[in-house]
Amino acid sequence: MTSPTARLEALYRYPVKGLSPQALPRTTLVKGRTIAADRLYAIENGPTGFDPAAPAYFPKNRFLMLMKNEKLAALRTDYDEATHTLSIVSEGREAARGDLRTKEGRLAIEAFFRRYMPAELNRPPKVLSGEGAPEAPHSFSDVAKKVVSIINLASVAAVETAAGAAVDPLRFRGNIHVSGWPAWHEFDLLGAELSIGDVRLKVVKRIVRCAATNVDPVTAARDLTIPKTLLQTFGHADCGIYAEVIAGGDIAKGDALTSDILI
Repeated sequence: MTSPTARLEALYRYPVKGLSPQALPRTTLVKGRTIAADRLYAIENGPTGFDPAAPAYFPKNRFLMLMKNEKLAALRTDYDEATHTLSIVSEGREAARGDLRTKEGRLAIEAFFRRYMPAELNRPPKVLSGEGAPEAPHSFSDVAKKVVSIINLASVAAVETAAGAAVDPLRFRGNIHVSGWPAWHEFDLLGAELSIGDVRLKVVKRIVRCAATNVDPVTAARDLTIPKTLLQTFGHADCGIYAEVIAGGDIAKGDALTSDILI
């Protein structure tokens, strides 16, 4: 028996929770942290009491997010890490741009969402930042732990077969897309360590899927029933795994990934 060698097919981060991904050719992982700038910002939908000096986890329904707000998927966004500038393209043209570190920049983004989806707002939207956390940047992740998410592309292919339709891996909003594992092999890796060069990751949790995966990330159509398909076909609603960074370093698209689990 051997440990299957997998390959990093793609790397992504989501600078603003609920908005479009940013593909990365490479990134540096830091022990105990998420991918840099992943879910660093969120759009508050009604007051949460979030304190940037003492950031705490809040459930995703306190923010604009795809599970309820599929219109977000129709937007194309870009984030400049050096300037913290977010640009939003809607219907083929730039509709908003702002430096999220400044009051003026945040107001520009908030004004766009007031215009774009007024019926879906509980209160005026507010850009929240995890940048002010005292030790490490806060991440508005769906889980309280600082983790990276890993999607096995063979498992996505199995979901496609079950759904009888094409399934874009971006529906699962993962950080790392992996090829070379058998379908669902990632679930055998709970508690295992993964190696990417000098980087070490410890797998800590399966990812339970919600209705956000029903939304096509290109068309914004709510056109599939992914959690239902998973439950009916495989007896669970999971796709992907969370892993903690236990030794940091550089990773890049195309890198090999190995585990300490044999098959």
